[in-house]
Amino acid sequence: MSILSLNHVQLGYPQALEAPVRRFYGEQLALQPGIGPSGKGSRYRVGAQRIDLVPVEAHALPQSPGHVAFEVLNLPELRHRLLSQGLNLDETRPLPGHRRFYVQDPAGNTLEFLEPEPTGVWTV
Repeated sequence: MSILSLNHVQLGYPQALEAPVRRFYGEQLALQPGIGPSGKGSRYRVGAQRIDLVPVEAHALPQSPGHVAFEVLNLPELRHRLLSQGLNLDETRPLPGHRRFYVQDPAGNTLEFLEPEPTGVWTV
């Protein structure tokens, strides 16, 4: 048996946050919507994989430090876009040889965005 790749990630959000969650993933992150089950959240394409966002009861949301990490091209462009929209980025956890920051979606899910840095140095 071999694990070949990650197929999808499923993240929960309170039903009351559906509009801001869709705006965050669809507009602020500019992810392409995928075809998903109607009336049960939303789905976005991330390369060959996807993120499934599903409404859950508030008490069912995980309270863990886990996160989803995305490798991106042109991280400074994404950084600028998110900052210009008023989002708070956590840039306090450097990773040698990478550009990296964290942001939380409207439901509190933590997302990491990183890009290998050819020079090994990145200045904010």
